Amino acid sequence: MSAHNASKGTRPAGRVKRSVPAKSSSHNILPVLALLVSTTTTAGNLVLNSGTKQVTLLELYTSQGCSSCPPAERWLTEYTDDEDLWTRVVPVAFHVDYWDYIGWKDTYATPEYGERQRNYARAGKARTVYTPGLFANGREWRGWTLRMNPRASDREPGNLSVVIADRRLVATFADTTAPLELHVALLGSGMETRVERGENRNRILGQDFVVLEHAAHTSQTGRWEVPVPQSRHTGADRYGIAVWVSEPGNPVPLQATGGWLPL
Repeated sequence: MSAHNASKGTRPAGRVKRSVPAKSSSHNILPVLALLVSTTTTAGNLVLNSGTKQVTLLELYTSQGCSSCPPAERWLTEYTDDEDLWTRVVPVAFHVDYWDYIGWKDTYATPEYGERQRNYARAGKARTVYTPGLFANGREWRGWTLRMNPRASDREPGNLSVVIADRRLVATFADTTAPLELHVALLGSGMETRVERGENRNRILGQDFVVLEHAAHTSQTGRWEVPVPQSRHTGADRYGIAVWVSEPGNPVPLQATGGWLPL
């Protein structure tokens, strides 16, 4: 079950950065941007704007039962301190369950996440289903093995605006009469799992940007008001939110945004 297919060569030091265009002014408000934490201990507001240029949704499909996955997860973790986090790249780690049978049941896996990966394969976006598998804006992407970032998109699909308050999320995307799906993923970072069986037996795995809960909502107006997903999982150092829009039945994202949730 190697990569399973991913190369296991020596890891070069550091992340290789691709040159990208200068940030537009619409992005200057983004890094955990207009984040307004109330003076109470129970509430806070989070305001997110993607800007008009397409933000890269970077999806990692991974499993705690896969010995080839920890290097990819460590690579994704490096985005924690990257200046492109949330403003140009929204990283998410979907844990799949199709390796659970070999000895270790992944703590964060659901059948839904593996099915999302299979939908990419059915749509011709990947030749097969494997871990670790990465997709950048819906396209299979293996540059992580060379320590490279995905190339910035030159598309301008429009601004995705999100306001979170009192566990409710209001999102708006470009005026449209066509149905669109809004995806909302609750993320956990700074998490550790001690694996007792399987390929990663006796290892403690550090995990970031883990999708703890995911929900999709359809609208024909480009506006949504939905609950923020809640999770039974605990133990994260901090939680984030990833939000993206796509056409119904098509996993490829049109636009994305995200940020850390107020404490």
